[in-house]
Amino acid sequence: MMEYGAGYPPPVVVAAWIARRRGAGCTGERKIIRAARELPWNVFERTPAATMVATQPRDEERRHQQMAAMSGAGHPLPYDTYREAVARETLRFAEAVRGADPASAVPSCPDWTLADLTRHVGALQRWFCTLLTRLDQEPPRSRDVDLGLPGDPRDLADWVAAGVPDVAAVLRATDPQAAMWTWGEDGHARFWARRMLFETLVHRVDAERAVGREPDVDAALAADGVDEFLVNLPHAGLFAPEVDKLRGDGEIIAFELTDRGAATGGVWRVRLDPDGFRLLPETDGESAEPGTSTVAVRGQAQDLLQLLYGRRSYREPVFEVSGPVGILDRWFARTAF
Repeated sequence: MMEYGAGYPPPVVVAAWIARRRGAGCTGERKIIRAARELPWNVFERTPAATMVATQPRDEERRHQQMAAMSGAGHPLPYDTYREAVARETLRFAEAVRGADPASAVPSCPDWTLADLTRHVGALQRWFCTLLTRLDQEPPRSRDVDLGLPGDPRDLADWVAAGVPDVAAVLRATDPQAAMWTWGEDGHARFWARRMLFETLVHRVDAERAVGREPDVDAALAADGVDEFLVNLPHAGLFAPEVDKLRGDGEIIAFELTDRGAATGGVWRVRLDPDGFRLLPETDGESAEPGTSTVAVRGQAQDLLQLLYGRRSYREPVFEVSGPVGILDRWFARTAF
């Protein structure tokens, strides 16, 4: 038995999850973990924004309606889509790293090697499955996970691939509607299937780039990944304090797809207010609140997904930008945790 996050209190474990979703499994992650070590064990119990346990049906219904309104049209995707895509993406990840030098650097995760990245993907999937099996109703206090790590780093790819049947079995046996603790917007088991997919998918892109391949991402999945990121970002402030400093005077940032024929939910608008930021609700694919966007970034779904995760820059020619870029600089400075 090994403890994932051994020696850390629960806030630190969750901080690592959130940090790593942006590929900050590097210097940024270490800073977040150091800060989270100072948090008390019951911080989630005292922080409503992070305590996502559904305690009353009325509150749960209201939260579901809010999430549906904030998500773009067609999001989230059906649960089976996540379940099947997790298996595909995991095998693609394993294929990318198999035979590569485990000590090779991962450019998008500057402090990590391929071995580090592979251990992370396999460990996180096993940890998520533990949460789903237990249907935890509060932040976990026990972090015992039997990782079964191989002794030779060259065997890590096979170790990740070997976990696919077990992960598939857990996801298949899980009721996606079951209420449970999560750190994000959706307080149901389906949150973890969606999160597992994009954790795996983004790191598959990291791995492919590290071994010299040009990655590709299904447009429908990439569009849903954009939605998942933006819907959950407001809940990351506990572990990424800069997110809570993302404010403005009503400026609206639009992230728009140029491959709308391949994926639904073609635009997401975020408004920066003096007291914070929020994803504007969508009605039939258009913002429910009138007004022209202050600045817009347009690109294909897979490029926008990588942009939000810090894998690309809006200055690259694959993006079309209109409006004052200083607002974008402020956005990415505050969300680069």
